[in-house]
Amino acid sequence: MVSIVHKRLMVFLVFLAAGFVLLIVLAWALQERIAFQPPRPPFPDPGSTSRVDYTARDGQHLFAYIVGHPDKSTPLMIVFHGNADLSVRMIGWAHEVLERTGIPVMLAEYRGYMGIEGRPTYAGVGMDAEAAYVYAHEKLAIPDTSISLFGHSLGSAVAAELAVKHPPRLLILESPFTSARDMAAAMVGSWFTSSVWSFVSRLHFNTVSIVGSLDVPVSVAHGGRDRVVPSRMGEAVYQKARVKGKWFFVPDAGHSDLRVRGGEAYWKWITESLEPLMARNQKRPGSPDLF
Repeated sequence: MVSIVHKRLMVFLVFLAAGFVLLIVLAWALQERIAFQPPRPPFPDPGSTSRVDYTARDGQHLFAYIVGHPDKSTPLMIVFHGNADLSVRMIGWAHEVLERTGIPVMLAEYRGYMGIEGRPTYAGVGMDAEAAYVYAHEKLAIPDTSISLFGHSLGSAVAAELAVKHPPRLLILESPFTSARDMAAAMVGSWFTSSVWSFVSRLHFNTVSIVGSLDVPVSVAHGGRDRVVPSRMGEAVYQKARVKGKWFFVPDAGHSDLRVRGGEAYWKWITESLEPLMARNQKRPGSPDLF
């Protein structure tokens, strides 16, 4: 009888160990597919919005939409969207930013999105973000001190990591998460991140740590009903920032409707966050695209 119980226990432990190993393998193999979820075509029509093409340092072709007419005499906001979004979907929002602040907007796209070849990865998206910055600085002749970075959701982590390599004039984060590790803990459980995360992670986003080391204003907005990224993460990012910009909280907003739920208060947050750049702008707000 003891022998039978022992054998069953051993079988159970073997299956348990095999399941744990399988979980680790799947976590290692699929994490970037979970993190990056490019929408499938058909894609929205960008209309007459200007588009610029450039190349990442690994040879990956990329593009961005430009709203406004940036040059060396104007500031520029470079924008990075979330994991299941597209730059083309932010064109209307970018026009509103231009109209209200006079600051041109560059909507950068990632590899694997909007028909661009390649597969999005942590390392690849980092190179894509840097390529957008280099294009703005070298081709558009925008000084480093006239560039701001904006990121929504996953894009907030992309923008924060870029800010380490190329410090902007200011950093604006909408619905940011603290770190990839914290997001994994929220999705799977802290037992997973405390035991195996360091062995399987290929996503090293750590916004809450980065903002504590940046000497630029960091503005943050979050919704109280965000079911994707808990609002406590956005608050933690803001509280950790070495240089605090503007904080904006909408109790009844979710992950992607801060603009709608926040209304004019949302645009006040955007405008006040960009005030350090607006004084530099010599272009008339709402000036037409000239590309």
